[in-house]
Amino acid sequence: MSASVFAHPAAGSPHEAAAWTRRQQLLTNVRTVGGRAYPRVRGLAREKSWLFFEILLPFLATSTFVFVYRALQAPPQYVGFAVLGGAMTAFWLNVIWMMAQQLWWEKSQGNLELYFAAPMHFMSVLLGMAIGGFVMSSSRAVVVLVVATWLYGVTFAVDQWVSLVAVFLLTLVALYGLGMVLAGLFLMWGREAFHLTQFLQEPVYFVSGLNFPVGRLGIVGALAIALIPLAVGLDAMRQLAFADAAYPFGTPSPEIEVLILIVMAIVFIGLARLTLRVLERLARREGRLSIRWQ
Repeated sequence: MSASVFAHPAAGSPHEAAAWTRRQQLLTNVRTVGGRAYPRVRGLAREKSWLFFEILLPFLATSTFVFVYRALQAPPQYVGFAVLGGAMTAFWLNVIWMMAQQLWWEKSQGNLELYFAAPMHFMSVLLGMAIGGFVMSSSRAVVVLVVATWLYGVTFAVDQWVSLVAVFLLTLVALYGLGMVLAGLFLMWGREAFHLTQFLQEPVYFVSGLNFPVGRLGIVGALAIALIPLAVGLDAMRQLAFADAAYPFGTPSPEIEVLILIVMAIVFIGLARLTLRVLERLARREGRLSIRWQ
């Protein structure tokens, strides 16, 4: 048998060598995505503390607003607004704690050097984190949504299920795109990232209208619709999930908000690629992660 049968693909023509290299790069990136998603998916059963932080705490906050709205005799849709916002809390917490700070944690544990030395695209690492975080947060969000809907008697009026699912997925893409951007920025900022996370959490809850229609905030709500994926996505989902609401939301239609989400997703993912490219250049060529502004 000819020895060429066992030859390395790169030993053939330049075209074959380039094709083999591309296949190997693709396979490496796919494995990276799976490797970074695996601990988050397996953590559903192993890390019991996540059950407390991602199910009980959002549920308690949601219940608080439900009782407040009932005491004020608010329209019944407001209870549904709070329940839907409580379910989306799981995704925002995942973006802030498990996406934005992840690279900074890896740096603190001494693992970040391995990422930059490995022959993979750094976006594969963040994509794996996003997929794993989506699976993990979805289970928590479903539990909060189902239990709260049953317990508080929420009635949804959905006329366009396909549009509702599409808005939900677009919201997640934009949210995790924002998380990728923050991951790179937090890494450059260092230990101040933790303080910034604490600073952002509650204000974002408020300006996003997590427990009430964001249109009630006026100009602040309009700015949130233009800048925060959670605000625009949650408002669009509420309009689609409560189509029988007898009063205006005071915000753009779901069709316009879908366009806003698409623009946000493109911008955030593009910024994430740019930020990571700068970090990779600094780490691999200059051996540092901070930017000199001189």
